[in-house]
Amino acid sequence: MGFPLREGRPNMNREGGSATALGADRVLALRADGVSVRFGSFLPVNGVTLHLDVGARQALVGPNGAGKTTLINLLTGVLRPTAGAIRIGDQDVTGWSSDRRARFGLARTFQVNTLFPSLTVLQSTILAIAERSGRGAVWWRSLDRCVDLRDEAIDLLTELHLERQADTCVRELPYGKQRLMEIALALAARPRVLLLDEPAAGVPEGEREELFDVINSLDSRISVLFIEHDMDLVFRFARRISVLVGGTLLTEGTPEEIARNQKVREVYLGDTDVHAA
Repeated sequence: MGFPLREGRPNMNREGGSATALGADRVLALRADGVSVRFGSFLPVNGVTLHLDVGARQALVGPNGAGKTTLINLLTGVLRPTAGAIRIGDQDVTGWSSDRRARFGLARTFQVNTLFPSLTVLQSTILAIAERSGRGAVWWRSLDRCVDLRDEAIDLLTELHLERQADTCVRELPYGKQRLMEIALALAARPRVLLLDEPAAGVPEGEREELFDVINSLDSRISVLFIEHDMDLVFRFARRISVLVGGTLLTEGTPEEIARNQKVREVYLGDTDVHAA
């Protein structure tokens, strides 16, 4: 999968770059340095610097309109920044298209599901794997005959606790399982970095912890940045939290540090009594 390695050992990526090292034992999977985007006189993201460690489970939080999804769109190449730089490992991808970034190991999910509702869970996963492996255009070959793709798909579904729904039509899944299905399709690309835009949005409260348990248990080499409004989930599952307000990064730190931060309480958490898990 071409993941950067820890302990300061550079891992050469597919275009010759090595993992970005900060100190002897820290490497970055993704970084945005001074990133801004301007629409006329409006700056929805203004000078944001955000670093994502290899293996991170990091939350991006902030009030509505803070610029969170816009920042994700900049990281993934949907939008082009008007200032700043974006890197995956040591590779500057600022000018790359979203498709090229995806092939290089950056995957995302959206606030609204983008699925194949008429296919089964297994068929959808096999199709996503076939697309990644360059075999998606072989239209004359039945998916059921692609034994290697099927085996990989079943392994992935098992990892996400979806193996029992393998033969279920996607549209018939409970909404929480549909959110997991979208993550499965993203993981089929074998990403190094996974960006989740409100993965628990619309998911019944009783299913949210199961969803985040699965996210938390993903391969430790995959770096995860997720947007989430449920602060109980954020404090329970994030190892680091970045707080975006008015298009700028207010602060970031551990859940304990964020819970104690008076500025964060004033602009986002309010006066509610929040405790980090």
